Amino acid sequence: ISLWAMPVSRPYNPNAKRMAEMIQADWAKVGVKAEIVSFEWGEYLKRTAAGEQDAYLLGGSSDNGDPDNMLSYLLSCDGVKGGSNRSRWCDPAFEKLLQDGRVAADPKQRADIYARAQAILKVEVPVAPIAHSVVAIPIRKSVLNYVLDPFGRQNFAAVDMAE
Repeated sequence: ISLWAMPVSRPYNPNAKRMAEMIQADWAKVGVKAEIVSFEWGEYLKRTAAGEQDAYLLGGSSDNGDPDNMLSYLLSCDGVKGGSNRSRWCDPAFEKLLQDGRVAADPKQRADIYARAQAILKVEVPVAPIAHSVVAIPIRKSVLNYVLDPFGRQNFAAVDMAE
């Protein structure tokens, strides 16, 4: 089996080659032989979108915190066609819940819908989440007006330094 490792560092996976080596070692313990493969970043993205891989390491960071942002982009049936769903998994019941979640206005109803969608993921396991990153930004006391963005964007427009 080929195990593709990203050639780049990301907050959720700073060393994909090392992570692939750890997975390779774990798989070997249960009799699965894996060959680690990598490509230049653009080629890696193109080939994983085309579905050329057996298994691969890739992740993402939400830019708005809404559950649909990650679930639809990474796991929807439309994402298979568009290339963002590199697992190529498409489940009609899951897809229906995503559609219902997108139009539900009540936050409690949306939470219930996405909980049911995640229950399907737990049973079907089209992807194996490995890590969640927490990005920390250390700041000196002399830095003024810096606002930490929950989605990792940096805005220095209002930043100043104390005398």
